[in-house]
Amino acid sequence: MMQTPLLSFGAPPAPGFADAVTQSQQTFRAALQALAHPGSVQPLAPDCGVPPGLSPGMTAMLLALADVDAPVWLPPGVDDAVRQFLRFHCGCPLVDAPSQARFAAVPAGHAAPALEHCHPGDPAYPDTSTTLLLEVESLDSGAAVTLSGPGIATQRTLRVAGLPAGFWAQWRANHQLFPLGVDVFLVQGNRLCGLPRTAIAEG
Repeated sequence: MMQTPLLSFGAPPAPGFADAVTQSQQTFRAALQALAHPGSVQPLAPDCGVPPGLSPGMTAMLLALADVDAPVWLPPGVDDAVRQFLRFHCGCPLVDAPSQARFAAVPAGHAAPALEHCHPGDPAYPDTSTTLLLEVESLDSGAAVTLSGPGIATQRTLRVAGLPAGFWAQWRANHQLFPLGVDVFLVQGNRLCGLPRTAIAEG
């Protein structure tokens, strides 16, 4: 008697938020606070599964922000479990170039795209630009950069370790595009720092 072979569909994706509505709102508020107060560090408290290759904070941000209308770009070489996770929980399209993405997510150990290779938005719709989510080594160490601009009373000092080479030079060029330009979230573990395109960086 012939036996029908068992079908294998691979391991299921890691679970998303334990409470999708509440935790999405909490993460989104943290992201808004990070952009409203550039250079400040906001805590994230995700209660969710974390696929191989992502940090808890990066996972929470993608769960809260990515959806069917928000294409995501990932660097080549990111674990397929991340792609499976995003397709399953967010339903977001995965695109081939950061210029096509609403969110470009760069986990630790992967090369970030130059800001000029991301979409700066359209003059009529500046908010359609790419937002870069960038994993860094530390939000407490590294060369000091002085930030100023909207959301900062006078100045704020930011120290970041693990940024791509030439990032701050790219940032100054990005700032010159205002009202167009790329916004950036720096993610480290369960913490988040926002750099809106309005922020001026010196040092």
